[in-house]
Amino acid sequence: MPARVSDSRTSRDPMAHRMRYVMDGEGRTVSAEERQPLPENVSPKEFSEALSALRSIPRSDQRRWGEVYVRGLLAVRGKKTMRALANGAGSGAEQSLYQFISKSPWDAEQVRGDLARLLVERVQPRAWVVQPLVITKVGQHSVGVERQWVAQIGRAVNCQQATSVWLAGDRGSCPVDWQLALPECWTDQENMRRRASIPAHVASCPPEQCAVDSVTKMTREWGLRGRPVVMDLRGTSPQSVCAELLAQQIPFVVRVDASSITPVPPAPDPAPGGAGDHDAGWVGPAGLLAVLHKQRMPVEWFDHTRQNMRATSVGAARIVLRGNPVGSGRPERLDLTLLAAWADPARRTPSEFWLSNLAQSQLGTVYRTAMLSRRVQRDLQEVSDGLGIRDFEGRSYRGWHHHMTMVSLAHAATVLSASPAKAPTAPAGSGLLTPLRAKKPVRGVKVSAL
Repeated sequence: MPARVSDSRTSRDPMAHRMRYVMDGEGRTVSAEERQPLPENVSPKEFSEALSALRSIPRSDQRRWGEVYVRGLLAVRGKKTMRALANGAGSGAEQSLYQFISKSPWDAEQVRGDLARLLVERVQPRAWVVQPLVITKVGQHSVGVERQWVAQIGRAVNCQQATSVWLAGDRGSCPVDWQLALPECWTDQENMRRRASIPAHVASCPPEQCAVDSVTKMTREWGLRGRPVVMDLRGTSPQSVCAELLAQQIPFVVRVDASSITPVPPAPDPAPGGAGDHDAGWVGPAGLLAVLHKQRMPVEWFDHTRQNMRATSVGAARIVLRGNPVGSGRPERLDLTLLAAWADPARRTPSEFWLSNLAQSQLGTVYRTAMLSRRVQRDLQEVSDGLGIRDFEGRSYRGWHHHMTMVSLAHAATVLSASPAKAPTAPAGSGLLTPLRAKKPVRGVKVSAL
């Protein structure tokens, strides 16, 4: 019978009492002393809470290997290979971890949903930020890899393309759902599907549609209260994504290229002084730019990439875009708000454009919500990249999703361990945006603090 574990680390780590021993691939028990220690910036209590999302995995041995895997992601420096993650876990641990990630049929979706619900309570997110991820590859065997055009890079590269949805707030952000954008060459050929064990219901999906599918699942299947979706749609036509989010009554603010849209003015409100009277008379791009320039106001926001407060001139105007054909199930015309931001107020041309179905009455709150994308960019670089978000070398579709789920748990343990005292104080008016409740798409959505 294994000796009792009594070192000081075990007494400080709540997981050690519940998961004192892990069975390795040869049936030997692995004591808590042999597991990799947590880094100093991760609280054992918060580590245990993040791992509570593993409760949906029915087998206790699989939950224990999940703990070993996440502990390894946090502790190992450099590339997160199976061998490095299994270090110290005993003979046969590498094969057991491989089996847990690539072969075991546990449901990653349930784990992610439980993690998301935990983070909603602890992080109090103000937005769901869609973050693209490009994973460059040398060979052709990893699931979904192909030489393909990547808008973020501006050239074709041999890579996997994925999207993640992050729960983001001023105190931190964490990825909770992942989608792998599979090219048609992987979904249309039976031998490719079989080689990567791609489920029959999984089809080819462009990254922006993958993001919409994730958001839909989070609201309908996970039961999460909707938050504004922040997404970068530069390099693609935004109409279809905006139409689908409008049809599902999901609030959003998406970044766009001015050249990708052809807006027209909204019809003026027939009531005297009604909404839209002040900006409904513009004609052409020059007229719209003049309205945006006239309506602009300074907005203070915290730049998480620079760790300081900034002020940006932001203007807004109501516009209408052509929607989808009749019978498509989506709006035929899109009544939206166009935001324009000037990084340099002295310049006539805005530096960025955003489309939203949130009303322009609280312009500052909407723009500060959009800027939470910078919080995610920072956390991706400073946390997830170091946790092996690009390091999975397996070839199966299931293995990729299992690995990304474990990275989310490790990221959550890091975020939850961060001191709330270090979180910046948000400017006034940066509260949560109320989700859409209208039964039909509306011109604008009332923005208010919860």
